[in-house]
Amino acid sequence: MFNIYNQTMYEVRLTKKAAKGIRSLPKNAQETFWTLVHAIEDTGPVQPRFPNYSKLGNFTYHCHLAYHWVACWRNENGSIVVEVYYVGSREDAPY
Repeated sequence: MFNIYNQTMYEVRLTKKAAKGIRSLPKNAQETFWTLVHAIEDTGPVQPRFPNYSKLGNFTYHCHLAYHWVACWRNENGSIVVEVYYVGSREDAPY
């Protein structure tokens, strides 16, 4: 049988710092974060439908989860692994 539906799924990995940051988010921002993770898994690191999404560098991205909360991730050399390296306050974001 031939499968005409061939979609690459991305693997999202969290750094320890990002995983710890999720716990500090309010519930609505946590829900938005997990929606973001599922979107990245399905379609990759470029997520322009999220608020204030932008490309930060060659392989790094960010978006707002709520007014005060952001997530930052990287995807180097077009691999299927996307690493979320920061989740937390936009005031402390590493950009």
